[in-house]
Amino acid sequence: MSGRDMVGIAETGSGKTLAFLLPAIVHINAQPYLQRGDGPIVLVLAPTRELAVQTQEECNRFGRSSRIRNTCVYGGTPRGPQARALSEGVEICIATPGRLIDFLESGRTNLRRVTYLVLDEADRMLDMGFEPQIRKITSQVRPDRQTLLWSATWPKEIQGLARDLCREEPVHINVGSMSLRACHNVTQYVDVVQEYEKKDKLKQLLERIMDGSKIVVFTDTKRAADDLTRMLRMDGWPALCIHGDKKQEERDWVLQEFKSGKSPIMIATDVASRGLDVKDLRHVINYDFPGQIEDYVHRIGRTGRAGTKGSAYSFFTPDKYKMAKDLIGVLREAEQAIPPELEKIAQSSMGYGGSSNGRWGGSRGGGGYRGGNGGYRRY
Repeated sequence: MSGRDMVGIAETGSGKTLAFLLPAIVHINAQPYLQRGDGPIVLVLAPTRELAVQTQEECNRFGRSSRIRNTCVYGGTPRGPQARALSEGVEICIATPGRLIDFLESGRTNLRRVTYLVLDEADRMLDMGFEPQIRKITSQVRPDRQTLLWSATWPKEIQGLARDLCREEPVHINVGSMSLRACHNVTQYVDVVQEYEKKDKLKQLLERIMDGSKIVVFTDTKRAADDLTRMLRMDGWPALCIHGDKKQEERDWVLQEFKSGKSPIMIATDVASRGLDVKDLRHVINYDFPGQIEDYVHRIGRTGRAGTKGSAYSFFTPDKYKMAKDLIGVLREAEQAIPPELEKIAQSSMGYGGSSNGRWGGSRGGGGYRGGNGGYRRY
């Protein structure tokens, strides 16, 4: 209400929509009326059509009495009705980044009147690969705007985005804990192994969990991704690889093969997997444990979306001992079982060099995984 920029850390369902919508209505009522050719005064960017529509419903509910008009623009539907609403003039525009850029480039609207900018679920927008679009859109908004950035997590990517978009030090509001939290719909398994054991461990794991479900295997390097893909394909596994050295056409083809289920195993690096949003992704495997705990939470968050259940399996090698304490914190917060070997590593400043016994830490005392490959035939 004071006009300061704000960063809010809150999960979905915490009431944040009204937290930015009601001040937006007050802000609009303090502005001059729209003139012919003006764009919106308030711009809300959202990652998905579903969230955008949900936000519009709240706008309709609370903005009607103030005669504040709004529209919702998103892809996958005809442009005509959305374009007409924009041309007629609206005070609030709720948009997904891709469709909004289409309208900006075609001259259907402009952002010259935007003085109140909201990024809702900013972490998810970055997760879906929208950062270039966000920066392109915000570059067209006047610099004296008020910016509100909402996110469920506070990783370094979101911190950097907040620094770039906010004018001065923003007000920080936390709803709930600021500690890093993994999705509670994901069962986390950690196996403490030696580096030389990982390839055999991966094959054994795939034998146990592979039933045709989609699996993403994360590596730290492009070379490791290529090597793993070659090894798995030689053994008959339906695996493809995606990383930054691949041409865009090949990356698009790999993603299409993966999403369609024709190649249900995808080996990926972190950067190349940006924008990966697969609804029925069942398993995530951290072949190489990442160097930042935020990256671990980000990786395993690819599964367990939209209320579904998922599983994350991680190979933890002794050289990653600096990550052990943070990993234990994430596991404990999510009520996941903590392998004794991992606790030993955390207790030792010099790391732990013992051999794994091949047992996985499971969730809530559930132990490791069992069972065969569900009748899945390799090819």
